[in-house]
Amino acid sequence: MSKTEAIWATGRRKTSVAQCRLLPKGEGKVTVNKKPVEMYFHGLPHQVRDVTEPITIIEAAKNHDYILKVNGGGISGQAGAARHAISRALVKLDEKHKKALRAAGFLTRDPRMVERKKPGQPKARKRFQFSKR
Repeated sequence: MSKTEAIWATGRRKTSVAQCRLLPKGEGKVTVNKKPVEMYFHGLPHQVRDVTEPITIIEAAKNHDYILKVNGGGISGQAGAARHAISRALVKLDEKHKKALRAAGFLTRDPRMVERKKPGQPKARKRFQFSKR
């Protein structure tokens, strides 16, 4: 990768998809859907921490800006997808970051999805009350 062009990466979790654009120069600002990360996630500290964790692990990542576009799912899924996208972008930036991010579990796509609703039941596992007589 050249030092002047942006790096693109995609991350997913549940039904959320996040596209990350890593800009070559910056001061570590994270923007989600054209809002600061703290504002987009309503100041919920655990979700803001989820998104920015890869940046805190990789010291050199603080010299870049991150523009994220997320859609689908809820707040928790979007935060996980954003973390996955940022991690993938950092690996594209420098392959040396892969070991630390893999050890933290940020490069693994979380396969857990909502279980489908079954016919004859109100929800996926919940059943209607059974009556013997």
